[in-house]
Amino acid sequence: MSMNFKRRLPIAKEIREDMPLPPELAAKKVEFDARVAAIIRGEDTRKLLVIGPCSADREDSVLDYVMRLAKLSEEVSDRLLIVPRVYTNKPRTKGTGYKGLLHNPDPEAPADLLEGVKAVRRMHLRVIEESGFFTADEMLYPSNYQYLVDLLSYVAVGARSVENQEHRLVSSGVPVPVGMKNPTAGSTTVMLNSIYAAQAEQEFIYRGWEVETHGNPLAHAILRGYIGLDGRNYPNYHYEHLERLAERYTTDTYENPAVVVDCNHDNSGKRPLEQFRICKEVLDSCRRNDKIRSLVKGFMVESYLEDGNQPVDGGVYGKSITDACIGWDKTEYLIRELAERA
Repeated sequence: MSMNFKRRLPIAKEIREDMPLPPELAAKKVEFDARVAAIIRGEDTRKLLVIGPCSADREDSVLDYVMRLAKLSEEVSDRLLIVPRVYTNKPRTKGTGYKGLLHNPDPEAPADLLEGVKAVRRMHLRVIEESGFFTADEMLYPSNYQYLVDLLSYVAVGARSVENQEHRLVSSGVPVPVGMKNPTAGSTTVMLNSIYAAQAEQEFIYRGWEVETHGNPLAHAILRGYIGLDGRNYPNYHYEHLERLAERYTTDTYENPAVVVDCNHDNSGKRPLEQFRICKEVLDSCRRNDKIRSLVKGFMVESYLEDGNQPVDGGVYGKSITDACIGWDKTEYLIRELAERA
């Protein structure tokens, strides 16, 4: 094979045993997971807010951000349930460049996947232990999900992965809500097929085992906009988009129809300040249409300590080294506005 097998990495169980979640926090996670699930099922009318950096690049600034978020969360807990976005894998359209904490625990150093696996789990553990939050991450690599299986309360399947069979099958066995994004070309049919597959019972090979699942009734849609044939960004969060989706995405075929609107990416044209307007417009659509209101369960927002983004070697503390984010002052404003309008 034209591969260099460098070293055997510890299996996920070994990493979890070396870096365990304390039993008292494991019990709290059950309660937190139940609250997130209640929103997806429509049993809790609060909105879910998955919010945080585009990429969780360094432990100190991510912890700083999440501790501020935890304090603010207390003020709005009657209207919003916040899940911090601690995304440690970075999908790359062309397959090159910074790939996130898993590959590059030091963004300016060569890849080190063994240290990366440990750094990813350590970051999630510290967020949980110090903030009381449980976390969200993208399942970019299904085989790596087991490194975090006991820590995550929300999982996303990205636009480039949602058509992949393994992502769909593994999602059917994840015990927490899994958001399936529309693909980059925008097909809601592909997204709905992914949700259907994730909600179905499945049998497949996973990490050397023959496994079976009972299906994930909490698999749901994430609308993130799309790239048109002309190469431009197009949104899919407007009233008409939500209205048409509500007509197709029903309890006749799917369990717990639910939509989370991703306010950045192609919906904003990667202009993070547009996230304010998008949230407000979607909430206005919810007020105008009962079907839309029952379908839209929450939002994804990209924010960090500083506005904008920078090169990997930029050196500004708390500023994204991937997609541009809104800074902390704007984050506070957006969360309070969401709580007031939700």
